[in-house]
Amino acid sequence: MVKYETDKVMTWCSNCGNFGIQNALTRALVLEDMERNDFLLCFDIGCNGNAADKFEAYTIHGLHGRVISLAAGAALANERMKVIAFAGDGATFSEGVNHLVHGIRNNYNMVFIHHNNENYGLTIGQASACTRKGVKMNGTMDGVVVDPINPVEFALNMGPSFVARGYSGNVDQLTDIMRAALNHKGFAFVEVLQACPTYNRSTPDAWYGERMKDISELKGYDRGNLEQARRVAADMDKDIYSGILYVNESKQDLLSLQKSREGAKTQLVDEVKFYDVSELM
Repeated sequence: MVKYETDKVMTWCSNCGNFGIQNALTRALVLEDMERNDFLLCFDIGCNGNAADKFEAYTIHGLHGRVISLAAGAALANERMKVIAFAGDGATFSEGVNHLVHGIRNNYNMVFIHHNNENYGLTIGQASACTRKGVKMNGTMDGVVVDPINPVEFALNMGPSFVARGYSGNVDQLTDIMRAALNHKGFAFVEVLQACPTYNRSTPDAWYGERMKDISELKGYDRGNLEQARRVAADMDKDIYSGILYVNESKQDLLSLQKSREGAKTQLVDEVKFYDVSELM
């Protein structure tokens, strides 16, 4: 795993779920035998973004909530590189929810890893759209008064091609999920539930440990059945199922649908040329 490590010191809080997420991704990249120039890592603003200088690879920071649009542009420009984007629940379901909608709808060929610790951790613990009802956070001292968004339910209702849910405390399963996402053609939505030991005390690792269930425990589960996936994804309080919940291999990614790209042997990045516009100025 030293293949992608840098000399930068990890700055996450002790027991933060980001350690498990980074471990799983690193293992997945190694097991898939991916070199540094085979992929691009796009980070949003937030605790997830503190991983940007911890990977010896091509990495870039986007604006808050805009990482999917940044990553989509890169994915469209050069399909030779696998584009992997990261964002938290604050950026994804508030500032950037519009980008998530069209990321899934357009089925960009990329992986999106959604870090869900149910709060804005980097800005000291404000409630996000995923914070549970009744939980007291900085800025909502009387408790959140509205129901949270269930990210996987949201994604499943957008007609996706790949939806998975992992847990940062189960690195082995999360590694398998990420390997499958890396090999998927289209928009792979991977939610990772994680504890925030500093600001969100309502869902510590012990809380998840009592509730997380592996989808493989459900006999006869069909990950090609959208309605079944929706039913399984709904419970976020008692039996929280993780694994690859839904896959639709028949859905084409956006670039594959473009008639202008039929038979193209080059990538868009190869077709960039210099145009003299002096006559137009």
